[in-house]
Amino acid sequence: MDELRYALIGCGRISANHIVAAKKQKLKILAVCDTELNNAKKLISQYDLDAVKVYTNYKLMLEEIKLDLVAIATESGKHATIALDCISAGTNLIIEKPLALSMADANAIIKQAAIQGVKVSVCHQNRFNKSVQKLRNAIEQGRFGRLYSASANIRWNRGLSYYAQAPWRGTWEQDGGALMNQCIHNIDLLRWMMGGNIDEVYALTKNYNHPYIEAEDLGMAIIKFSNEALGLLEGTTNIYPSNLEETLYVFGEKGTVKLGGKSVNIIEEWRFGDGIDFEDDVKVIYSENPPNVYGYGHTPLYKDVVTAIINNKQPYITAVDGKNALELVLAIYKSAADEKPVKLPIQACSTTDFVGRFDRL
Repeated sequence: MDELRYALIGCGRISANHIVAAKKQKLKILAVCDTELNNAKKLISQYDLDAVKVYTNYKLMLEEIKLDLVAIATESGKHATIALDCISAGTNLIIEKPLALSMADANAIIKQAAIQGVKVSVCHQNRFNKSVQKLRNAIEQGRFGRLYSASANIRWNRGLSYYAQAPWRGTWEQDGGALMNQCIHNIDLLRWMMGGNIDEVYALTKNYNHPYIEAEDLGMAIIKFSNEALGLLEGTTNIYPSNLEETLYVFGEKGTVKLGGKSVNIIEEWRFGDGIDFEDDVKVIYSENPPNVYGYGHTPLYKDVVTAIINNKQPYITAVDGKNALELVLAIYKSAADEKPVKLPIQACSTTDFVGRFDRL
């Protein structure tokens, strides 16, 4: 296959990671699109993309240019509509997290991608962290024995200046709160590591410190996995005065692991009795120190998707994986709103079901 023809829709905060990854994979970058023309022009200038065409209307872009791969990095609430239009145009996709904001939209993306025969991957790029890959390998090898429990903790800070940059942030229609936006990466890892299937979720959510957003700034949940293991989730953007940590613990019959750092990129504990490897060596070899919470995962994700397109196979992170992470967040929202446990799978649920949840009288 010749050089893959690529375009990016959405030129905001995360767009630089996509352009860098696209360039490293030697994609033929034909266009960028953003409803705010200045955002697109700034990106073009920053990365010396003078020959790249700029659009403010992605539908016009899809009509005028034949593309092999499109990345969607707009506000979350627009992911599904844009994705379905791209799929109809026969384009493979990389979608920033979350895949969508409703189960109906997630299912529609999965169904239409299968009908059109295109690949869809979701940016849960922390799966490519060296630390995460090492943990996943230990689970697949059965080194833990029986899995007992896992804990995901996302203790970050987001303030008024962050939300003022983009008014869609923190809204039920276009985003959701801390769990959907900041914490969904670790929520994805928690579900993935513990077997994927969930029986029940019980949760509480609050908005303590962000009266200028509609959704939660703190969520806690207990998760009962189908393999009888238990999960504990804490996600917040209330940590003073700045990001503290993102950690993932996995506990089993024969193993204990803790991933930490700003974005689960460091192995802090690695305890197994099987003698396959040594804790101190593992900590050094499989830990990284990225410059920000986005980590290094976009580049290997792009490489995997390009390989999947060329070899006509499914990407490592699929739309179904994105749906699973979305479903867990929505189940937490529903449990907190209904004040009772929620059984999975859930069928019809959307962030917009929770409009007014934290309205202040």
